[in-house]
Amino acid sequence: MSSSTVLSVDARAIVAALSDTHECLVSAADLSRILDVDADDWARFARNWDDLEQDMFMADGGTYRHRRYGQFMLDPHSGELTALPHEPYRQELFFNRLNGGVDRIYEPLTEVFAGDRLLRNLLVALGRIFTAIDDTQRWLIKLHPVRITAGKEMGKPAPEGRHRDGVTFVGSLIIDRLNITGGESSTYNEAGERLRTVTLAERGELLLNDDQRTYHAVTPIEAIDKDQPAHRDVLVLNYSALPGRL
Repeated sequence: MSSSTVLSVDARAIVAALSDTHECLVSAADLSRILDVDADDWARFARNWDDLEQDMFMADGGTYRHRRYGQFMLDPHSGELTALPHEPYRQELFFNRLNGGVDRIYEPLTEVFAGDRLLRNLLVALGRIFTAIDDTQRWLIKLHPVRITAGKEMGKPAPEGRHRDGVTFVGSLIIDRLNITGGESSTYNEAGERLRTVTLAERGELLLNDDQRTYHAVTPIEAIDKDQPAHRDVLVLNYSALPGRL
C-alpha cells in the first residue's frame, strides 16, 4: 500500500476486526475521527433522507420503503472517485428471494447528496480499509440511502430475511431513528451461528460485513406512537471488487 493510503489507528482496528471475525461494529466517534467530520456535518448529511422516493418494487406490496440509488468506481490508492451512469439496480433471486430477479428502477442520488464531503470521505476511507484486506485496486460501490417508515403497520428494513447482498463487503450506516422500536441488526457466520446483534442507534454508527463470509438480517420496526411520524434512516453501502487486483 502506498504512503497515500496509510491507515489511521482507528482504521487499522477495523481492518483487524474484519480480518478476524469478518464483521465489525464501528462507533460513531471512531467513524467521525476517520472521516474528519463533526455533528454539524452529520446533521447536514442526514437532511438528504427527507428527499427520497417511494420504492415501487416491493414484492410484498409494502409502501414502507423510500430510497434512491447510485454507483461509483473508486481507486482506493489515489482516492479518485468516479460517478457512474445511472442504471437500474438488480439482484438475482439467489441473493434476494423477495425482490430479486428484476431490474428495479430508482431515482438517482441528488447532486447535493453525491457531492457531500462526508460521503466522499466515507467512500474513500472504506475503500482503503477493504483494500487492506482484499488487495483490490478498484471498487464498484453501490449506494442505497433508505428510509423505512412505520405507522399503523410495521416497517421491514430487510423483508427478505437473513441474506447476503452478493457483493464483497457490506456496510449499514445509521442516520436516524425516530419514534420506533425494533430494527435490530444481526450478523451470522457461514454455519448460521449468530456473531452479533445490535441496535444501531447513534447517528454515524456503522456495521460492516464481509459479504462472502457472513450473512446479515434486520428485524422489523414499529412506531412507538402510531399517530406520529416514525422511521429508520440508513445508508447501505455495497462494495464489489473489480478485476485488476494486485
